[in-house]
Amino acid sequence: MIKIKVYCYSKCTTCKKALKWLDDNKIEYQLIDIRENHPDEETLRQLHKKSGLSLKKFFNTSGQLYREMELSKKLPDMSEDDMFKLLASDGMLVKRPLLITRDKVLTGFKEDDWREAL
Repeated sequence: MIKIKVYCYSKCTTCKKALKWLDDNKIEYQLIDIRENHPDEETLRQLHKKSGLSLKKFFNTSGQLYREMELSKKLPDMSEDDMFKLLASDGMLVKRPLLITRDKVLTGFKEDDWREAL
């Protein structure tokens, strides 16, 4: 049974790097297309709690949709509930790759962090 899930977007260069790293290190994973099967609100709440990260770390701040919606201006005044609803509305708002193991959740790809987690 594969214990690692990775939410990715196929055109994302960071996701491609992360998947190559997993493959090079012979780490099995379940790949989930974040655009087609993005996490719902309840899943995001669980992942956020498990991650220990600030909820803002779950936003793809370099994404086109994030910029179009001017979220850098809006997030500071949003409630956590509203942020979760927004993240759940579109996978392109979620920072990727999103790595989920039995006891860790990481947003983005930093090789040292992934090595330590896996």
